Order: sequence, then structure tokens, then C-alpha cells
Amino acid sequence: MASAISANKAELLAIANAVASEKMIDKEIVIEAMEEAIQKSARNRYGAENDIRAKLDPQTGDLRLWRVVEVVEEVEDYFKQVDLKAAQKLEKGASVGDFIVDPLPPVDLGRIDAQSAKQVIFQKVRDAERERQFAEFQDRANEVITGVIKSVEFGHVIVNLGRAEGVIRRDQQIPREAARVGERVRALITKVERNNRGPQIFLSRAAPDFMRKLFAQEVPEIYDGIIEIKAAARDPGSRAKIGVISHDSSIDPVGACVGMKGSRVQAVVQELQGEKIDIIPWSDDIATFVVNALQPATVSRVVLDEDEPRIEVVVPDDQLSLAIGRRGQNVRLASQLTGHQIDIMTEEEASEKRSKEFAERSKMFEEELDVDETLSQLLVAEGFAELEEVAYVELAELASIEGFDEELAEELQSRATEALERHEATARKERQALGVEDDLAEMPHLTEQMLVVLGKADIKTLDDLADLATDELIAKKREAPRRRPSPTDSMAGPRMKSDRPTKPEDKGGVLGAFGLSEEQGNEIIMAARAHWFEDEDDAAPAASETQEAADADSTQ
Repeated sequence: MASAISANKAELLAIANAVASEKMIDKEIVIEAMEEAIQKSARNRYGAENDIRAKLDPQTGDLRLWRVVEVVEEVEDYFKQVDLKAAQKLEKGASVGDFIVDPLPPVDLGRIDAQSAKQVIFQKVRDAERERQFAEFQDRANEVITGVIKSVEFGHVIVNLGRAEGVIRRDQQIPREAARVGERVRALITKVERNNRGPQIFLSRAAPDFMRKLFAQEVPEIYDGIIEIKAAARDPGSRAKIGVISHDSSIDPVGACVGMKGSRVQAVVQELQGEKIDIIPWSDDIATFVVNALQPATVSRVVLDEDEPRIEVVVPDDQLSLAIGRRGQNVRLASQLTGHQIDIMTEEEASEKRSKEFAERSKMFEEELDVDETLSQLLVAEGFAELEEVAYVELAELASIEGFDEELAEELQSRATEALERHEATARKERQALGVEDDLAEMPHLTEQMLVVLGKADIKTLDDLADLATDELIAKKREAPRRRPSPTDSMAGPRMKSDRPTKPEDKGGVLGAFGLSEEQGNEIIMAARAHWFEDEDDAAPAASETQEAADADSTQ
């Protein structure tokens, strides 16, 4: 009998060691699973109402089984309670309120109990294995890993990573790349999520960061931090651009990434299935970086928009198709690389645009300021584009224009102010006709033109305005990069913000066309909501007076 018991002990420990080694999990977890399985079988034998515990010694294999009972004066639950007299027999010195141990004999597991115990152990081990897999991969996001293609299901590639599986979804694969079962594949871990069936590991071969990591593996200077990839953009399987900078003036970042006879960049190109890679020197100056990013095209001129991340690029006529690229690929990648919308136009188109803008602004000044054509053209030539700029610029700056004097400058500013007041009056009448309350006109930063736009959007009271979020009021909608600009786009250089909307259809918030800042938007919304708090303050004293009156009546 003793030999049989020791054999069972040895068998239990052997099973625990084998499972822990095979599944690469802690032996203690397997022991806990066994204890849980034995507890479940014991409850089936002695009654599920019992609080039964099991302890398996991981060194000797000894198994102890007991139930926990509470010492009470009068027993109500015979499964979980024991009276003081019986408790004294189990444990000397026991007193009412104590929890004591009632030893139980070992359980002889029958076939059904053994099968149930086996399921408990397997489930516990599977849960531990999944947790171990998740813990192993959760901190490996943005890391390149190598695996073997296990299968292809509905276009998604399942990759065996050794102790877990990952998936390369269809949109994260390189187009036209054939995935063959059994082949080794490298990919970037983009995300690791918990799942009932184990960790969900998402992989990518199309992400720009995958290309960054490949360069870090091929170029020691990048791995060491001497050269840094500041930006990357990809059209997977076709073309890519990376912006690099060297933190050591003696090392050429482009040359280091290309390598001797192109060996380094070719290694990356081969991994990316022949994807052509443009390596571009990165620059803090956005205009210079845009010129570099549009290589191999030659750029004549770059004009920045101070209000939006948008850049106008002028190229010679014979460089237009090269700058745009096949199906807009070159300008699209350059836009992604620089983080700015890039509009490409030829010298002829730029000249036509400037001429049209010049004529429109000259005509506007001529009519609004009641001046002759020569004077209006002179204002435009000096960089004035809006009435506000003439009205609010320093008088000395206006008077310093060749042919102007202080008297003329004062007269121009006076006429510009009168013109703005006329626009304001016209907008006020329109706003009142729309039914927009006068209270809205008291809000900070709001002009009559803005109030007209609010009225057309059916925002006519303080409550209507107060119900809006800041983004709903002022947010701008981002535009996708365009290959060719419209001749009517106005981007002739830096300009002052205006109350006059430019392209409302391109904006996201109700007042997105007016260029209000987030801080200004917050001030408007908070000012509109101020009366809510005033109402609460007024209601509080009234409630207090009512309560006092009620108290007085009760005392009488």
C-alpha cells in the first residue's frame, strides 16, 4: 500500500514537471491546477456545500485534504459549521467564532471524477499558457519578428511565431506579394491584444515603421543613433520616401543609408519586394524639406500658408508630370513625409493665379476705398490683401509706401474703417432678419459676419451656442493632398486673419472658416454658458428663503 501511495506521489510530481516544461509555464501553476481539480472532485464526493481545500506538496508529492468549518454555539449549517464541543475534539483551545480545519481522508478518484479533474487541469494550464504568451509579446510592439507562414485564411496570413501565432491582415501585406505556406517571413508587431483564445498579435509588412526597422538592421549608424530617420512614407510594394538626418557632421546620412554600391538600401528593397526607396536629407526648414521630398523633380518656388499646414509649390512646365508622379504618387508621398498638403502648379498657372488675385484685390480696394486704379494696385503690390490690413496697420507703415504721405495714409485708414463698418451694418441687418438674438453679439470674438453664419446654421440663442462643443464651433476639416490646385485658390503668401470666410465648404466647425483659435473658441462657449451658472446662483437663495419660510410656519 505504501509503495502504491509513493508511486502516486511520484506520478503526480512527474506530470506536474512534464506539463510545466512542455508549456513553458511555472510549475506552481500546474500544482495549483491539480489542487483545484482535486478540490472539485472532493466536493462531488463530500458535497458541494463544503468548503474543501487541497494542498499538494511540490517537493514530496504529499496530498492533504480538509474542510474549513466555523465554530458556533448552535449549528445551523452542518456543512460549514460545528459546535464548540465537536470543535474541541478537532482543535484544542477552539472558541466560538474561530475557523478550524477538519481533516478529510484522501479521495479515490473514479473515472468521471478523474475526467473532470483532467479538464480542470487542462483549462488552468491553457489559461496560464495564454497569459504567458500575452506577457511575452505585450511589450514587443513596434519590433520586427520572424516567423513561418502557417496558413492563408480569407487573404489573411497566419504566422507561427514559435510560442504564439500572429496575423498579417490583407491591408497590412505588400500588394502582389505571394504568401506560401512554410516560408519564413519578417513583419512588424503593430499591436498585441488579449483574446479568449490567446493573445491576438497583429503584424504588418506595409507600415512605414517596418521599413524604418529594416534600415536600423542594415545601417549600424541608425541602430547606434548617429543617423535618425525623422520621417517615412510608403506606397507598399511600389515606392517609399524616408527623411534622414545625421547627428555627426562627418557622416553623410544619405550615403550611409545607401551603402557601398547600394548594398544597404538594396537589402531593404529586396525585403520589400522591389519597393523603390528615395532617401532624402531632412531639414528643419519646411520649404527646403518639401523641395527635397519632391525629388527627382526640380522646384522653382515654394509658398507657405501660415494658417494651415498647406504648401504651394511652383515647378517648371516640363517638371510637372515628374513632380506629381504616376497617379499622383510622388506628391502624395511627399505630402505624407512632410505632414503638409502640397499643391503643385506650373509657372504659367502660378502667373495666371497671381494676376487674377492681383486684379481681384485691386478691384476690391478701388471700390471699397473709392480710389483710382493706380493707388489700389500700389496697395496690392505692397502686400495688402484685405480691408482689415489697411484699417489696422500702423499708420507709419502705410505712410512709408513710396508716393504716400501721412495725410493720405490717414484718409485711406478712415475709408477702410468706414467700409468695414458698412459691411458690419449690412451683416447686422441680415443677422437680425435671421432672428439671431442680440445677446450673441455680446459674446467675445464674434463679429456680425460670424453671427450671420451662426444664424444660417440655426444657432440663434445663447442656449443654442452653449450646447455646442468647441470643435463643433471652430474645428477645421483637413483636406486630402491635391495633385493640381484650383486657379481660384488664394495662397500668395502670408496674410492677416480676416472676418471674411474664404472657403466655407472646406471647414469642419460652424465658424471654421474664420480662423478662430481653440482658446478663442473656448472663451466663446464658456461666455455663452455663463448664464446657466447665474441661474443656479439665483435659484439657491430663493430655495433658501422658501425653506426659512417653511421653518417659520412650522414653529408657529
